[in-house]
Amino acid sequence: MPNERLRTVMAAGGWTHAALAKAVEVDPKSVERWVNLGRTPRRATAAQAAEALGEDVHALWPALRQARSARAISPELVALYEQRADLPISTFVDMLAQAREQIDVLVYAAVFLHEAYPRLNDLLRERAAEGCTVRIAVGDADSENVHARGQEEKFGHGIESRCRLALMHYRPLIGTPNIAVRTHGTTLYNSLYRADDQQLVNAHVWGVNAYGAPVWHLRRSREGGLFDTYAASFNAVWATATPVHQEG
Repeated sequence: MPNERLRTVMAAGGWTHAALAKAVEVDPKSVERWVNLGRTPRRATAAQAAEALGEDVHALWPALRQARSARAISPELVALYEQRADLPISTFVDMLAQAREQIDVLVYAAVFLHEAYPRLNDLLRERAAEGCTVRIAVGDADSENVHARGQEEKFGHGIESRCRLALMHYRPLIGTPNIAVRTHGTTLYNSLYRADDQQLVNAHVWGVNAYGAPVWHLRRSREGGLFDTYAASFNAVWATATPVHQEG
């Protein structure tokens, strides 16, 4: 059944199939199927299209009002932990050790990694030497958002010292081929630990230190989804973060 609402909105705005396809980076035939066959695009694509058209996404595709079932997201969910403290350090280490292409770490401090596994820098150097790209982003101890997080955790200025300690741990890696370290001052809603197609997402909860907050272990599915959402979040923060250079 054709999507008459979409057809009308496109006509009113002078949108061709090709123009809308270019705006949302899909094939024009996909747009043609949306209009003539009533196909529903993926949520992210539908949101882009609705924004370009200046229309409510649910008015264009009412089917998207329906919540996705657990089955729709379960292929990505490997495990769910009530709190980070429940994860053995081997979960982090084994995941990073398996990486062949990409390691991303986005945290405020996460000094527990070096404290529980002193060989972390050696592991990252080994992965980088094998061609793996390693990107580490830690909190800027002087930023307003880090200060605010300290107050929220009820640890006062403790988080600032932990950020400085984290940077001290990673600083010896600066200058190593394939490894980059940056500081950021963004508001973090999750800490992210990625190794290729696996990712540990540590939620941030107001008034709770990260070790007491939930963690979900994701494995990227072919269709994308949750994993890609967090990966895009990392890239957005990385683009605004400040590179850390060798001292002296």
